[in-house]
Amino acid sequence: MKRLFDLMICLLLAPPVALLLMAVAILVRHRLGSPVLFRQNRIGLYERPFVIYKFRTMTESLDPAGNLREDRDRLTDFGEKLRALSLDELPQLWNVLKGDMSLVGPRPLLPQYLPRYTVRQRRRHEIKPGITGWSQVNGRNAVSWAARLNLDVWYVDHRRHWLDVRILGLTLLKVLKREGIRRQGYSTMPEFMGSALERRTK
Repeated sequence: MKRLFDLMICLLLAPPVALLLMAVAILVRHRLGSPVLFRQNRIGLYERPFVIYKFRTMTESLDPAGNLREDRDRLTDFGEKLRALSLDELPQLWNVLKGDMSLVGPRPLLPQYLPRYTVRQRRRHEIKPGITGWSQVNGRNAVSWAARLNLDVWYVDHRRHWLDVRILGLTLLKVLKREGIRRQGYSTMPEFMGSALERRTK
């Protein structure tokens, strides 16, 4: 039923989203150049890796040693606006159509985080990751990693169709209000090093 719900919503939104995708792609190409899409390995259902798609929001600026500069130095004003409106996430609808993701679920995170989770936190991979989720409408990037992962596991245990509809509605409100875009003191979400380390460094 969840898969059917995802496909029905995607089909209903297809005409306006297709136009929006085209418009954003043109803007990204004009402002940031090629490639328009950002591809990265993420971890999905049952801890299986997959490739996620997003619109680029950062430049490819290198430091004198030839390495990519830090995120805060590469994130442009234009890219920050895309993130604030969650327009950079639109290509993930392709991940939903492919079956890698759902509209609602825990956000897919990086492969290197796997050994850093507690046993309970790893339960977030018992369901498909989502474009939005319970943690996104309860703080988004403004909350700590420990709180965010706890919210993910809460969703795993309480997921219902009515809850998904509620989360989609709350997501729209959060985007319009531009709430929880970043954690205080960071331009992007800091790397997850493990909940124990996070508690020691607070």
